[in-house]
Amino acid sequence: MSDLNKLGLAEARDALRKGDVTSVELTESCLKAIDDADALNAFVHKTPEIALERAKAADERIKGGDAPAMCGLPIGIKDLFCTKGVPSQAASKILEGFKPEYESTVSQQLAEAGAVMLGKLNMDEFAMGSSNETSVYGNAVSPWRRGNDDAQLTPGGSSGGSASAVAADLCLAATGTDTGGSIRQPAAFTGITGIKPTYGRCSRWGIVAFASSLDQAGPMTKNVRDAAIMLEAMCGHDPKDSTSTELAVPNFEAMLTGDIKGKKIGIPKEYRMDGMPAEIEKLWADGAEMLKAAGAEIVDISLPHTKYALPAYYVIAPAEASSNLARYDGVRYGRRATLAQGDGITEMYEKTRAEGFGHEVQRRVMVGTYVLSAGFYDAYYNRARRVRTLIKKDFEDVFAAGVDAVLTPATPSAAFGLGEMTEADPVQMYLNDVFTVTVNLAGLPGVSVPAGLDKQGLPLGLQLIGRPWEEGDLLNTAYALENAAGFVAKPGKWW
Repeated sequence: MSDLNKLGLAEARDALRKGDVTSVELTESCLKAIDDADALNAFVHKTPEIALERAKAADERIKGGDAPAMCGLPIGIKDLFCTKGVPSQAASKILEGFKPEYESTVSQQLAEAGAVMLGKLNMDEFAMGSSNETSVYGNAVSPWRRGNDDAQLTPGGSSGGSASAVAADLCLAATGTDTGGSIRQPAAFTGITGIKPTYGRCSRWGIVAFASSLDQAGPMTKNVRDAAIMLEAMCGHDPKDSTSTELAVPNFEAMLTGDIKGKKIGIPKEYRMDGMPAEIEKLWADGAEMLKAAGAEIVDISLPHTKYALPAYYVIAPAEASSNLARYDGVRYGRRATLAQGDGITEMYEKTRAEGFGHEVQRRVMVGTYVLSAGFYDAYYNRARRVRTLIKKDFEDVFAAGVDAVLTPATPSAAFGLGEMTEADPVQMYLNDVFTVTVNLAGLPGVSVPAGLDKQGLPLGLQLIGRPWEEGDLLNTAYALENAAGFVAKPGKWW
């Protein structure tokens, strides 16, 4: 078999079990693809020795008949996940040289399931960004191009390296994290599948924190079946994470029947934004028709507090970030700045944080500190928390009325060019999260499925939002949508 790196998780798993291919062969194919794709800047810490060692162990395990679904499958790990003995910088200068002596729960579970770690993936610094342009490693680049245009495009953010690597077939799948859309937006931009599970479904232990009440890990894969396989391996209760829920993890793959007859799919009127591109509007309408043709009932619904979601998110997330990032001061954690003679502790803090944090992280820390300050705590932070409760109740009311899933666009546009949204107006960049932040505020599962191409040949995604803890049902609806959309486009290789 040639081009083994182009296989998905399910195809590769079946080939491994039949003995048609070995994990070492799969891994070597991915390692070669990674070395040939430095122009994408997706993998920032390559771990070929670890990968081949794990691949050999997986082959022995498969021969012995002890092979979980992920056994022997090569994947990439986002740089936000602590990996023992391997740089884990969260794409920030302040964590330069940090090699943890422990493994995050999610990456540990994947390793125990036999998955092969190929290396660490690029991302926005501390997961703060929508375009992977805030990374200390430099920009991650999308493998897609606009028609005959050579302009480099964003793979989305913050999980941009993960999205780029999966779309370019550098790995079979990758881990991502989603605080306000950081799995679903890059998945939509690069024509892959990404699911953010219910808050508490995956452990956050060992994942560098951005906003603790919003962060959630999830898989980024080539299709829905692969997402179901990988999500099962990533989920489970973890006593080291107080927000991890003690619930049985179902066999998500077994729930993919494609039968959605009688399911009620809600279309929220509030997501019809002013100035929404006609292509996005049409894709959304086409998606609803596809689900209807598959036997679902399409109903109009209202989520009245949606318009407050983005401002509430950009109060809560920076507030939690400013608190979480306070520890990076050159004393407790972080690379200490070089000090001049006579500098005291205040100067040390100032220089360390000014040198260690990039502009976007500094901006969010300052916003967060401001909204948590004595004079503004009630005016901003407490008000945003109340709005969050109302947003959550909107979804609860819709689900109580019998709606099984909500269909929306995943992003307000296709991928844009790197550098096209400059720092001059960060609000324009924040608007990329307009369709995704409600899911994090309400703690719900959401999945992005590639559903079409825009007129320039770039992928567009649709988002399905499900009931809490019902990822299996949500993935089955996504599977039906995937089958109906028939998206098979791949980026032409230019790198």
